[in-house]
Amino acid sequence: MIIWLASYPKSGNTYVRSFLSAYYYSIQGQFNFDLISNIKQFPDEEYFNKKTNSIDEASDQWMPIQRKIIKNKKIIFFKTHSCLGNYKSKPFTTPETTLGAIYVVRDPRNVFNSIKNHFSLDDDAAIQMLIDKKRGLITNNKNFSSYSFISSWENHYLSWKKNTEFRRIFVRYEDLLDNKYETFRDIIVFTNTLMNKTEGVDKSKLQKAIESTNFDIFKSKEVSENFQESDKGFKKWRGFHKENKNLFFNLGPENDWKKNLNEKIKDKIETNFQTAMKELNYL
Repeated sequence: MIIWLASYPKSGNTYVRSFLSAYYYSIQGQFNFDLISNIKQFPDEEYFNKKTNSIDEASDQWMPIQRKIIKNKKIIFFKTHSCLGNYKSKPFTTPETTLGAIYVVRDPRNVFNSIKNHFSLDDDAAIQMLIDKKRGLITNNKNFSSYSFISSWENHYLSWKKNTEFRRIFVRYEDLLDNKYETFRDIIVFTNTLMNKTEGVDKSKLQKAIESTNFDIFKSKEVSENFQESDKGFKKWRGFHKENKNLFFNLGPENDWKKNLNEKIKDKIETNFQTAMKELNYL
């Protein structure tokens, strides 16, 4: 069965994925980039039975692929940026294949600058990505078959929030920074419960996993090692322009909308997402 690690793009998914990789797939909780391959992305071309060129084509295979994956009766984590629910009457997932989900949400005012950097967008394109209810993750790239329907920032959050067919835990990116130990501990308690693990949280391993997934360590390792989801790795492997040098781990905790977001963009984000932002105590 599948445990989803879900989020809108650039919301802390890779941070939690790295922590989970260190905690569950190392002996002492020491993170390295090789461990992250234990939690793969879905959808991804390696699981597809045939080449896909659109979300429409990819969505035909979402459930058949998941049914095939769970045949070994093992529990597997998957990272995803997909909305939850149906895309043109085709479900992204169902309780047939899903055990539960960890959802990471981040203040959209900070998401704005992160997606600007990551996808090399100008202000207009970045705000349009955030508010576009019909948005797919990847567009205009026929060589990349990991097509995901992400919709707007608010719709994405609400799609996972409103679904009650399986257990979920919601984690704010900001709490991962301000209350690291308690927040990561709660994630482990949740996932251990899903997996019917009877042992308690390994406090030493938890602390080591937190320490070794520090943002400054990430940034240093991205420069010195081959992290395949950075521009020098992920985008090169997936057919993006090789000259794009944007770092995957760019500002991290230093990405503060109060310092780098102009008033016009701030107001547009707050106006479009007022209800969800209030619910999440961002307003």
